[in-house]
Amino acid sequence: MDPKLRNWLALGVIAVLVAVAWWQFWPPNTEITQGLDIKGGLSVILTAEPAPNQQLSEDAMSRAETILTNRVNTLGVSEASVQRQGADSFLVQLPGVQDAEAALAALGSTGQLEFVEVSTIEDTAAVSALQVGTENVELEEGTYEPFLTGDVITDAAAGIDQNTNQAVVNLDMNSEGADIWREVTTRLTPTRGLVAIVLDGVVVSAPAVQEPIPNGQTQISGNFDAESAKRLAGILESGALPVSLTFSESRVVGPTLGQDSLAQGLIAGLVGLGLVAVFMGLYYRGLGVVSWFSLSIFASLLLGVLAVLSKVGAFALSLPGIAGIVLTIGLAADSSILQFERFKEEVRLGKTFRSAAKSGTRHAIGTSLDADVVTFVSALMIYLFAIGPVRGFALTLMIGIAIDIVVMTLFTSSAIRVLAETVVPKAPFLFGMKGGDRDA
Repeated sequence: MDPKLRNWLALGVIAVLVAVAWWQFWPPNTEITQGLDIKGGLSVILTAEPAPNQQLSEDAMSRAETILTNRVNTLGVSEASVQRQGADSFLVQLPGVQDAEAALAALGSTGQLEFVEVSTIEDTAAVSALQVGTENVELEEGTYEPFLTGDVITDAAAGIDQNTNQAVVNLDMNSEGADIWREVTTRLTPTRGLVAIVLDGVVVSAPAVQEPIPNGQTQISGNFDAESAKRLAGILESGALPVSLTFSESRVVGPTLGQDSLAQGLIAGLVGLGLVAVFMGLYYRGLGVVSWFSLSIFASLLLGVLAVLSKVGAFALSLPGIAGIVLTIGLAADSSILQFERFKEEVRLGKTFRSAAKSGTRHAIGTSLDADVVTFVSALMIYLFAIGPVRGFALTLMIGIAIDIVVMTLFTSSAIRVLAETVVPKAPFLFGMKGGDRDA
């Protein structure tokens, strides 16, 4: 392909990418997900304790992590995360959570579901309370024997009872559970016997059996609203935790503090970018204008990628992430400086503008690639082995490095080559160079 055509084609590709990026990230305050430290929310450290006379195993911790992740997902919180910390703890972050107390209850619940015939409960006071419709009755351990546990549950979902218009939780059981449930409900139907549905030792509902239930599909009703029914369904569907979890630390982050920090970070980034732009314009003149376009394109593509990652749930902007973005702006400016300096150096060595632009940008890109690869590998190690918000710094740094490579190879080098063939020979002083038309 003709070199001139290749340069113009590269500039055209960049223009299309920038247009797509703007389409993806605008407006950035809604298209790019904000993390806990910016949006506010709940940060919790849960410490696992094994069952009595048992050791804390890796299998139990892995199972607990899976269950916590499932429960967090059912809370409907965008960009929530569950991360292992050490051998016995989990860091749970819930950006934008509205009801911290309810979220804590859902996370800390062991989730042990039991079905008990009320008539078999040995605590007469509890039986009397359940018979008159008292809710949230706590049963003492050893005073009851369940005929079914949550192990038979295959699916749980929040719904609305069409008859009462109240929020309920619908359950499906496996074949074994369905058989037992059919036998018990058939036996209790004539007397309208009560079945206590017990979660972690507390009766959440004690309905009277109205008719036999042959297929294992049943319904938990009680004093639920839509959100509490959804949380309970999430607990039941994820299953019982194999360990007990205690709250080692819980912290509610206010959104005002996060937004103020975001504003300060953005101001710092814009001031830094402005100072870099002024320096580049004064020192490199016409080439400095090229750097303005390079940095603008870099920022557009970076925001576009972050918006795409946000939409697929793979990114949430944090304060360390902003620090990574600011650092990559410096790397992008450095890549432009390397190409400008190498171009000017080649011209001083006596080469024509065209050949100096071609060889200078090629060598500068090679140098930049070496530095970028080293930085990228360092960021990758941080991302793989760090925990918490530090990973956001590493992720934005890696993304910024990748975009820097794209911009310097497709735009900056192509722009320098195009200018070297058109404008620079006619007005070299505008680009900080001496001499006339060196391509004559």
